[in-house]
Amino acid sequence: MTAAPTSFLERIREDARQRFSELGFPTTHNEDWRFTSVAPIARAQFVPGRPADGWSMDPKRGPGYALCFYNGHYLPGISKLPPGVEVGSLADILRREPETVQPYLGRYAKYDNQAFVALNTASIEDGAFVRIAKDVVVDAPIYLTFVSMPGREPTVSHPRNLMLAGPNSQATIVETYLGGGDQAYFTNAVTELAAGDNTAIDHYKLQTEGEQAFHVATLQVQLGRDTNFSSHSISFGGALVRNDVNAVLSEGSECTLNGLYLVNGEQHIDNHTTIDHAKPHGASHELYKGILDGKSSAVFSGKILVRKDAQKTDAKQTNKNLVLSEEAVINTKPELQIHADDVRCTHGATIGQLDAEGIFYLQSRGIGLADARNLLITAFARDIVDRIKVQPLREQLEQMLLEKLHGTRP
Repeated sequence: MTAAPTSFLERIREDARQRFSELGFPTTHNEDWRFTSVAPIARAQFVPGRPADGWSMDPKRGPGYALCFYNGHYLPGISKLPPGVEVGSLADILRREPETVQPYLGRYAKYDNQAFVALNTASIEDGAFVRIAKDVVVDAPIYLTFVSMPGREPTVSHPRNLMLAGPNSQATIVETYLGGGDQAYFTNAVTELAAGDNTAIDHYKLQTEGEQAFHVATLQVQLGRDTNFSSHSISFGGALVRNDVNAVLSEGSECTLNGLYLVNGEQHIDNHTTIDHAKPHGASHELYKGILDGKSSAVFSGKILVRKDAQKTDAKQTNKNLVLSEEAVINTKPELQIHADDVRCTHGATIGQLDAEGIFYLQSRGIGLADARNLLITAFARDIVDRIKVQPLREQLEQMLLEKLHGTRP
């Protein structure tokens, strides 16, 4: 009984290890990494992050079910779960029920051509495991918090999360990545989410890593028939950040991807999304907004793929950017690949600055320049923030947005 799971996990680790050695770290010669250099990650010497020693936190606000990881290691202690819901350590479920994990782990997040997914798979130790049974409606959010605390040397963690939602189930899942200290560390996370037919999943990812942190994450989503999935990606922290979100839709599925990134100083963030309409009658809606100040830089690359048999597809993608500094740089690349003829697909991107007339109007009403700027920036971001249904999270983001704006130049 124990030999099988050991060989299963060792096999995919070894396969991924070999594949990473062949791929190596991506360079700017790779089209998907054209505007993002990972040389600082490639040349750094990272050591595995240490488990917590007497450390604890409340990883949630408001009602919900909480799970916390420290440097990639599970911290025991979760709220009482309702029947039909299992949330815990991936390492634990691999030991107890490897047959539950084997059909899914590594099936969706492919490592044949994704170097950081290969590196994560080769380093699988722990992460969050979420399983929601058929017909179960989870009444409160499931909070998954990943904390990184660097030591004397740069540390690395590879959280691997597996989420399985049975047919006709509903759940809200909040992933939060945060860190402390003023030293460099590296978080390389992969989340695989498989949703059965007629499910409804509302997913959120909040990234507030430390100022010197490297953060690379892949969210791979497989949707069943007539499934409704939404994901909101919020990125405020990190020195070098890359978010990949990939969703594969079945017949009648609906996918919504929203994102907000706010960077200043010399921060760099790269958002790559792919929505794969594999079956007919699918719908997707995508809105990413970016705010850039200082010498920061950002990338948005969004692909909508409509396969040959995916007739009656309805897809819309929009990327809007607000550039507050002459030294900030944004590269945006919306892309449509359509192989069906009965579809409705649109995409667009905008890059702009603060409205001078709007600032003048506010100043004429007695509002100072800095406050006028912040009001307009907040209004730009609110379109995304207001779409967040989890009230404590929405309130937290509003506060973080204000704190972040007060740190920008007047």
